[in-house]
Amino acid sequence: MKMKRFAAVILKAVLCLSVLAVCGVSSPASAQDAGGAVRLLNGKIEIDGALKDFAAKYQERTGQEVIIESIGGGMHINAQIMAYSAAGNMPDIFVNSHEDLFAELELDLSGQPWVQYTDVSLTRAGKVVGAPYAIEGIGLIYNAEILEKAGIDPDTLTNVATQRAAFEKLDGMKDELGLQAVVSATAESGSMAWTTGLHLMSSYLAVGIDRGDKRIIDMLNAGELDKERFSKFADYIEMLFKYADENVLLSGNYDDQVGLYAQGKTAFLCQGNWVDPSLESHGVTFRSGILPYAFLDEDTPGMTADSPSWWSVYNGSDKLDAVLAFLTDILIGEEGQRMFVQDTGAISSFKNCPHVPEMPISAELFIKSQKYPTYAWDWLLFPESLALNVTGKVFELFAKGDINKQQFIDMMASEINIYMNE
Repeated sequence: MKMKRFAAVILKAVLCLSVLAVCGVSSPASAQDAGGAVRLLNGKIEIDGALKDFAAKYQERTGQEVIIESIGGGMHINAQIMAYSAAGNMPDIFVNSHEDLFAELELDLSGQPWVQYTDVSLTRAGKVVGAPYAIEGIGLIYNAEILEKAGIDPDTLTNVATQRAAFEKLDGMKDELGLQAVVSATAESGSMAWTTGLHLMSSYLAVGIDRGDKRIIDMLNAGELDKERFSKFADYIEMLFKYADENVLLSGNYDDQVGLYAQGKTAFLCQGNWVDPSLESHGVTFRSGILPYAFLDEDTPGMTADSPSWWSVYNGSDKLDAVLAFLTDILIGEEGQRMFVQDTGAISSFKNCPHVPEMPISAELFIKSQKYPTYAWDWLLFPESLALNVTGKVFELFAKGDINKQQFIDMMASEINIYMNE
């Protein structure tokens, strides 16, 4: 499996080298002109502005220039890192994941001052190799004003029966509430497979399960599904797709999906708390909150929340002192911690952070994460290429109506088995 993932990344890297503009980053030549600047490759386009503002202020404070290079969409980040490595143009700090594709590039960060304040660092072989920069939650974003007008209490929507009843009621009140659809979701698998094949799939893997229980993800990595659990999950996905706006579902991108919800045209949005800044930029005035993808019969009020990715330091950097100083400042310095919580709407990964999220979705996620158990992002433990090559495509076929629910279950099981065991 590792060789398959490596080969897939190599192929994407070749493509990215020839079409860097499509991948959404500056070319290697322009990046190499940075000279003594620290370069950070960021994989979350929605926090690009906040990071660049912080970098500018950091340069004013310290004299050290920091260049932020951001890639959106998520699916090409590993390919870009491979392309940079092949070109001898690695950024000093790069976004990283559980996959060990870049283990030979990672600096051992175990002795860094921020390590003692977090429990969610990326580790390999007992060494800390990645810094967590936020805790994020995946789920069903809701428009509190619409639910209130419909007489629906969001605090009750913690199992499949109550969520189904809410969807049905809202569908019957679309004209009255000015809705185009009940939910804004997308199953387009070209650039949005991460929303289905990773994020929606995460609920199957972890909702209602103790964080230390890895039975479901271990089964998947062995090429198997828990058919009984996945059948209930398929019922839930069928409901989401049934009540989604068809155009956005079948061909929408991130902006289409968030934009429809931001206009008040849907009651729900399938995303996570990282959309807080996007909603603010759309001028949204209604209050939003977040619910679990509660596909089980029993109540599951907890949120699927974890560190989404990590920042690793390139061990071949020729400016390690400056890089490590910047990393410490942005992670546990006063301005860095304030920026992450207040400007990006994130929940801090660090216990010494005094800031509480103010943006509405993150604020509710923070409260629920304190009140209820959280469910792990176990999708981080299967190869990202699985979403692009398998799970995302099966979700799309189901959304299009090319396969029915039973075929969705059977195809997902068979395709995962083939892919994980080749």
